[in-house]
Amino acid sequence: MFKPLSVYIGLRYTRAKRRNHFISFISLISMLGVALGVAALITVLSVMNGFEKELRDRILGMTSHAFITEQSGALSDWSSLQQQIQHHPRVLSSAPFVEGQAMLSQGNRVRGTLIRGVNPALEPQVSTIHEKIVQGQFDQLQPGSFGIILGIDLARAMGVRAGDKITLITPHVSPTPAGVIPRLKRLTVTGIFQIGMYEYDSALAIMNIDDAAKLFRIPNQVTGLRLQLDDVFQAPLITRDIMKDLSANYRAVDWTLQHANFFRALKTEKTVMFVILLLIVAVAAFNIVSTLIMMVTDKQTDIAILRTLGMTPGDIMIIFMVQGVLIGVFGTLMGIIGGVALALNVENIIAGLENLIGYQFLPADVYYISNLPSDLHWGDVTVIGITAFVLSLLSTIYPSWRAAQTRPAEALRYD
Repeated sequence: MFKPLSVYIGLRYTRAKRRNHFISFISLISMLGVALGVAALITVLSVMNGFEKELRDRILGMTSHAFITEQSGALSDWSSLQQQIQHHPRVLSSAPFVEGQAMLSQGNRVRGTLIRGVNPALEPQVSTIHEKIVQGQFDQLQPGSFGIILGIDLARAMGVRAGDKITLITPHVSPTPAGVIPRLKRLTVTGIFQIGMYEYDSALAIMNIDDAAKLFRIPNQVTGLRLQLDDVFQAPLITRDIMKDLSANYRAVDWTLQHANFFRALKTEKTVMFVILLLIVAVAAFNIVSTLIMMVTDKQTDIAILRTLGMTPGDIMIIFMVQGVLIGVFGTLMGIIGGVALALNVENIIAGLENLIGYQFLPADVYYISNLPSDLHWGDVTVIGITAFVLSLLSTIYPSWRAAQTRPAEALRYD
């Protein structure tokens, strides 16, 4: 005979046709509830991972993995620092930059902007700005040309296109017989870029590093040195290792510090969403409790007979725990299969649904990301599967304990 006996009987109870069809219906609902909860968790977390990855790639495409500057906010001998850092095995490339606040004026339109001076030859090694040009050419930012590349939203706000003129107003002032006036410089719009994030498209402008240094009055200096590392997720560790070989006059900032609040908010939102969707699995687990309690009531006579034949209360508990665990296991497996399939194809499914109904769920003029990205992490799938199984297992304890407390004499009194 199959051993142990209690597991065999539990499996027989699960396969047998029940006289009470309502119990079978509740069992099916419990299994589908677990599957739905698991599938929803996997899909939603994969979509949130996809959004996080997409935003991280766009941000890192503009900010680089880390940058180094002096405590004063400017590097005077950046070329020697670049040669020293370039020998670090985990630094792939580096490029200098100049950065400062300014205002742009065109007619009666005035907008504040962040001016970033870059070296057109070195910048492609640390950012993807050259790939985001939608008008003009990135390599037109030659020294002395005083050209400027604007974000697409900034260009729209100023009403300019590639080839137009625009006035730059720097915070530095010049004394004149008429008084102190701000420095003005007429620039040529040589290009327009589109990152896909309003933060950059509406407030960032790119210039040649030499022209920017002249406008901000830091000739032969740069604001800092931008670094491209071999592992973006190890940026804090690599940055600290680089700083060990540099003097205390330098300071380094990696991308996790620059955007700490943003990514911390994403992580918190992901955790909260996990807890909320986990309630679906918890509801299904409560259905398992209801199913087993009704089954225990329906099997009172069988339990009493098994007890009189020598089964212990622990054996009775195992019989009903087997049934609850099977509901949880099959529901979890169904949910994992459905969730993984949906997470891997959600982009195509949403795109097909948008084409079918003729409506875009994430309009490009409203949202940073107009598609629905998905990034499946098998670690998340493992955690979700284990959590669902544990909840299913815990839900079987109380009904099984109630079954083990059945007294044979009372259960057989009227039979």
